[in-house]
Amino acid sequence: MKIYTKTGDKGTSGLYNGERRDKDDVIFEALGTTDELTSNIGLSTEFLMDYTWGLDLIKQLTTIQCNLQDIGSNIATPREHSNAVRLAQTRFDPDKVHVTQLENWIDEYDKKLPKLTKFILPSGGKPSASLHVTRSVCRRAERRVQPLTRDGMCEESVGVYLNRLSDFLFVAARWAAQSLGREERIYK
Repeated sequence: MKIYTKTGDKGTSGLYNGERRDKDDVIFEALGTTDELTSNIGLSTEFLMDYTWGLDLIKQLTTIQCNLQDIGSNIATPREHSNAVRLAQTRFDPDKVHVTQLENWIDEYDKKLPKLTKFILPSGGKPSASLHVTRSVCRRAERRVQPLTRDGMCEESVGVYLNRLSDFLFVAARWAAQSLGREERIYK
């Protein structure tokens, strides 16, 4: 199978339900940003690979990348235009299990961190700074998904997960800085 199909040469691309839309459609904006998010997570994991203290965080980030693939499937299957089989195949976190997992991870890292009393600037070494960039991309992904959840084109749980994920990435970045023994620069 060739990597190029030429089906998008005229500015459209296909969704999981077979529908074709313009490449700048809101769905593809959301898909592209979640793809950028998972790529940034991959970069962050590469920075973490140099440190044994980062191994558990790498496992968590890999789980998150897999969840983001599932989110992409949900986004690529507009709820109102897809058949029951496709909808069932692309459900995302209806019982909020993944969201709860993120909350548990957040709580665990947060217990290890000094209380936050001032705004911090992205800093604290390459793993930490990379996780802050990833958090920023996550916030953009959330903004791109919001219109889709509001209009019922993807499940609400997708937006909830992205919201919680940005919180997780924030505490993970802080924890990475602390694990490196690096001070976080503060806003003055």
